[in-house]
Amino acid sequence: MKTVEKTGKTVEEAVDLALKELNAKKEDVEVEVIDEGSRGLFGLLSRMAKVRVTLKKKPEERAVEFLKGLFDILNIAPDIDTVYEEDGLCRIEMRGKDLGILIGKRGATLNALQFLTSLVANKESLEHKRIVLDVEGYRKKREKVLRELAFKIAKRVKETKKSIALEPMPPSERKIIHSALQNDSRVKTHSEGEEPYRRVIISLKYPPVR
Repeated sequence: MKTVEKTGKTVEEAVDLALKELNAKKEDVEVEVIDEGSRGLFGLLSRMAKVRVTLKKKPEERAVEFLKGLFDILNIAPDIDTVYEEDGLCRIEMRGKDLGILIGKRGATLNALQFLTSLVANKESLEHKRIVLDVEGYRKKREKVLRELAFKIAKRVKETKKSIALEPMPPSERKIIHSALQNDSRVKTHSEGEEPYRRVIISLKYPPVR
């Protein structure tokens, strides 16, 4: 973390000088007042105010720090790459050997780890940063599987004319199902239930008339 110390006629002036040097906004820093300064007789300045201003870590920096600490405990050392996308999303990709422990059954461990990492990353941030974790391209592989599942179940719904409920999924995976079938003229999707048991229901748009 970058830290500077500045003096000024007032604490506010010293802080402003520090912010200019750090090229930061007040919400991006932590301020420690070392000396509030004082005025002597007739209002004359006898002692300058002094502050220590430190840049706060960005959410993605806290996320990577948290993950590295966890990996030390697990005695694994994956390569970590941070990728920024246009919508402000931060994708943290991990690569290495024997990382199945970080994925778990159908991505359950990875989703839980992503949730915890996001909490840590945004704990001290005024603006929420969306953090997505991926291991060896698992997310793209899982998306392909889910899209194929959506098309397969949609076909079955059309054949049987009966609604089908999928297994409970996290929001990100339900979104993939909804997106895959959003342009299908014969079926529709919606979600039912409470987290973490919320699931997608696929049904006919126009049920047969009885």
